[in-house]
Amino acid sequence: MLGIGAFLLQFMVQGAWGVIPAYLNELVPEGTRAVLPGFVYQLGNVIASGNATIQATIAAATGSNYGLAMAVVAGSVAVIIVILMSFSRETRGKQFRTIQAQAAAR
Repeated sequence: MLGIGAFLLQFMVQGAWGVIPAYLNELVPEGTRAVLPGFVYQLGNVIASGNATIQATIAAATGSNYGLAMAVVAGSVAVIIVILMSFSRETRGKQFRTIQAQAAAR
C-alpha cells in the first residue's frame, strides 16, 4: 500500500506541477529562457523555507491535524498559481525569434 501511495503521489505531483517549467519558458524571449524558470524555482525555495513553520502553526491550531495543514498549504498554492496564470499573457501561436533575427529585420 505504501508503494502504491508513493506511486500515486508522484504521479499526481508530476502531472500537476510538471507543466510549470514549460509554461515559464513560454513567457520570456528565446535568449533568456533559462533565467525565468531558474529564478522562479529559487524564489519558491525562499518562500518554501518557512513552509514547515506555517504547517506546524496550522496543525497546532487545528488539534495536531497535519493532514489538514498540508492540504491548506497545497490548496493555497494551487489557487495562487491559478490566479497568477489567469492574469498572465497568452503565448499560444507566438513566434519566438532570436536576437540576430530581430537585428536582421531592422
